[in-house]
Amino acid sequence: MTDTDPLRDAYRALLDAAATVADSGDARRTPPPGEWDGDQILAHVSLVSALTVTAVSHVTSGASATYDNRMAQDSWTLRRVIERAGGNAGLRNRIRLQADALRALSGADPSCGPVLSEDELDTLVPTLLLSNGAVQVDRPVPLRDLVAGLAAQELPGHTAQLLALR
Repeated sequence: MTDTDPLRDAYRALLDAAATVADSGDARRTPPPGEWDGDQILAHVSLVSALTVTAVSHVTSGASATYDNRMAQDSWTLRRVIERAGGNAGLRNRIRLQADALRALSGADPSCGPVLSEDELDTLVPTLLLSNGAVQVDRPVPLRDLVAGLAAQELPGHTAQLLALR
């Protein structure tokens, strides 16, 4: 994946939305039943970002990779991540750094070309994705599609979710 602009733009939009909600004082506003508050959304995104960085790192190191987002939806885990990150501002900083790491790992270096080979990008990663308790994906997915899906669907969806808290 040499064009990381969609990933950069998706993370930027999410972080801008998170800052807007936090600055309005609504980051902890009670969301509709079954939805997360702002901090829980950011903790989820942080966990998914870490999961994606891990998958990319495993593929580049030649290790077996898997992608399973169940822990990123566990309420105890979300609370723990919020606490350990230091709340909303810490979560936003963590996500910003994870975005930088993911872009560096999956992008291209102008001096030496792509970081990931086409074969690495095509590596099938056993994937289990759940949303609201329902299975969305349960099959091997090419690494490139995991990263592209983060930029095209996951991050924009959570950006909209954050903005709905205003």
